[in-house]
Parts: sequence; C-alpha cells; structure tokens
Amino acid sequence: MEFTTQQDIDAPSEFVFECLSDFQSFEKAALRRGADVQRVDNLAELGLGARWDVAFSFRGKSRDVSVELVEFAPSDKAAYRASGQGIEAVMGIELVPMSRSRTRMVTTVGMEAKTLSARLLLQSMKLAKGQIGKRFDGMMGDYAKQLGKRHAKRSA
Repeated sequence: MEFTTQQDIDAPSEFVFECLSDFQSFEKAALRRGADVQRVDNLAELGLGARWDVAFSFRGKSRDVSVELVEFAPSDKAAYRASGQGIEAVMGIELVPMSRSRTRMVTTVGMEAKTLSARLLLQSMKLAKGQIGKRFDGMMGDYAKQLGKRHAKRSA
C-alpha cells in the first residue's frame, strides 16, 4: 500500500532540507506525544545508516519500530526504512526547487506486510485508504505551511 502527496513550500530547498534534517526536533516532538525514541547508531554525524528505536502505543498496544536512514542527498532527498510488528515501511522525501524561494516536497510512504497479522492490519487500512490519504495529505500540508512561516520569520 502506498501514499503520495506533494506540497509547495514558500522557502528555498536548502532551508527545507535543513529543517527536515533536524532530527532532534523530530525526536522531541515524538517524546511530547508519548513515544520513546533512542538513537542506536555510533555515527558522529547524521548520514546513511543512522538508526533509531522507537516505542509507542497504537490502537491500545505497545509497538516497537526500528527506523534507519537509507538514502540521504543534501538539499535533494532522504529516505527512511521502518520495520516492526511485521510491517516494513519506506518513507521517501524528495525536494524539487521550483524557484529560488519555492520548493515542492514530494512525500511517498509505502508499506508491506511480512506476517499474517500485519496483512490483516494493512487490509483494514486499505479499506480506509481514502480517509487515511486525506489525513496524510493534511498533515504534510500543515507541515509545509509551518516550514513556510518559519522561513518567513527567519528572513524578516
């Protein structure tokens, strides 16, 4: 199952990529939402192979997910592989400069089931794919607006 959305952001691609690479802010946001995030690699700098273990509650059950940065091209794209509970997901983010001050962010999330229980979960998600897709598009749209506002404040 795959979801794709694209958002136009009123900020240069370098700024957008800098914000997308600020993993400490994402870790803090996850912690505020009740997740436990631990970085488990030994890399001095962020780059390919960076890994995190994430524990959170979803549908009343505790979930453990391992996330790895599998593609990283500054100012261009990044991709992450997450696996846990029998589901493997890949999230790719690609930035396309439209002008000096405008960037298109294309986000794709693909999920694949590795176990029978995971197949049942994905099957129920497929039934609600339209609704989930709208929520995903809305979340990414809100994030794009936040990035545009953050850039406008920084530039002022």
